Amino acid sequence: MNADVLLNAYIDLNILLLAGTLLWFAARKGLARSPLGRAYRPQLRLLNGMTVLLAASPLLILAFTRFVIAHPPNFSDMLVSQYLQGNVSMSAGTFETTLGLREDAVRGLTSLQPAWAQAVAAAFAAGMLICLAHVAVSVFRLRQNLSNAFIWKRIGRMQLMVSDEIRVAYSTRGPFCRYVVLPTQLLNDPRDLRLTIAHELQHFRQRDIECEFLLEILRPLLFWNPAFYLWRREVRLLREFACDQALMARPSFDVRAYCECLIRACANAARGPALFIRRSPAVALVDRRETRRGASLQRRIIAVTAIQPQGLNTLGWGVVSLAMAGAVLATAMLLQRPSDWSHDRIMLSTIVNLERMATRNSAPDLAVSALNGGFAVPSK
Repeated sequence: MNADVLLNAYIDLNILLLAGTLLWFAARKGLARSPLGRAYRPQLRLLNGMTVLLAASPLLILAFTRFVIAHPPNFSDMLVSQYLQGNVSMSAGTFETTLGLREDAVRGLTSLQPAWAQAVAAAFAAGMLICLAHVAVSVFRLRQNLSNAFIWKRIGRMQLMVSDEIRVAYSTRGPFCRYVVLPTQLLNDPRDLRLTIAHELQHFRQRDIECEFLLEILRPLLFWNPAFYLWRREVRLLREFACDQALMARPSFDVRAYCECLIRACANAARGPALFIRRSPAVALVDRRETRRGASLQRRIIAVTAIQPQGLNTLGWGVVSLAMAGAVLATAMLLQRPSDWSHDRIMLSTIVNLERMATRNSAPDLAVSALNGGFAVPSK
């Protein structure tokens, strides 16, 4: 596969992530005004599905353009059509240059000839290596903590473990086994112990660990894109809301005890630096940022104590999911590169050439004087 194809797919992924983030915030704002606004579990399923779709969309579109339609409709051709209809007030040369900015950038980055391309490539390589090192250290710390923990109970492929090195329970998984790691002091409080285990097991039911793995894989590639961090923040916050809501749906569940358990978990996390040693990919009972600012914990408690939604509303969520997936795939298709030559592009090229000829003819005429040895002098 050519380098320019991979680079264009990478650019498409970043643009799609930005478009998907804006689409999600708009959808969330609309959902907040409807009965679906407090249904966090369907929202989490939608967001997890969108995460997978965004990550796979460049490959899906690449397969679509190779095996179905080689040159689907795209933004570039649409803009050219609008220009030829007189809806864009810009000179033809400037318009053609603007349309070719992406192609020029891709050409420069693949050849690494311009100085700016070398600087961008070096900065990206340095940032990617730093992120890879950070992920590697986090995985190493996670494996080290798992190896130092004690197996308390084993249920099939599920292992409940106890560790002296942590203050907040978390869950993670390997290729074959799943792990719930509990702080040792939690064994002294049976009520909090039961609530914490229920919370962590719910993360497995929601496939939150697998989604966290995907986000960690994407982080070294998208580290420079602010939309990635906004998206990841939404996923992490919504997964906690969904997990809390799933537990609230259980009959005779003690809401007050659960809220007190969350508050105590944050208090324990803030007492020492153990929580701030990153271990990833894992999902904890409380996020470490909740110990530094209370807004997230406050929002969780408000969501837990609010009136819970009734009914699944499968039709409504099906319409919302199809609309968002369709918008993402349509955007991915419209981002594709245009065909080399089309009728509209030939007309645009002709207009550009005529514009250049008109500009050249309006400049002062130059003549070469043989008496001056071939020096160019303006003709009188």
